[in-house]
Amino acid sequence: MVNKHVNRYIMEAQTIETVWTILPALILLVLALPSLRILYITDEVSQPSITVKTIGHQWYWSYEYTDFMNVEMDSYMTPTSDLLPGDYRLLEVDNRMVVPMQLEIRMLITAADVIHSWTVPALGVKVDAVPGRLNQIGFTTTQPGIFYGQCSEICGANHSFMPIAVEAINTKSFMNWVS
Repeated sequence: MVNKHVNRYIMEAQTIETVWTILPALILLVLALPSLRILYITDEVSQPSITVKTIGHQWYWSYEYTDFMNVEMDSYMTPTSDLLPGDYRLLEVDNRMVVPMQLEIRMLITAADVIHSWTVPALGVKVDAVPGRLNQIGFTTTQPGIFYGQCSEICGANHSFMPIAVEAINTKSFMNWVS
């Protein structure tokens, strides 16, 4: 049986439909390939001055300065009862991550248990800490000070008690701190 309701002109605009399908695809390829190349170039940290390995745990951070022997520490939130006047509640830690300012810092980050996210908004740094994966990010501090952040991935019951404190100091003070 032949269907009497078939449109005989269904293939009339085949050329234009082919053009407006292939042309945008080519434009997207022209944009995507250089963008991917630039993305991989900017992801690589070249010539870092210091490398810090950061490990996320439930519910604290561990820092290992891999360029120096035996410089590693755990960083826990300071309890409210131990805060000094002027300290920030829920942001102060017992051991700050200390970095020299105006030098390229490479941070290798992973997690020991669940997914965490090491985030310091003032430095423009946010990197996920995933168990079994080593992520890398580079940053530079341009001024001395203490920069605060928190774990920004829901990682369990005490997720909101995983503060981050990065202290940027001059290079001479950093070398004294390391030794």
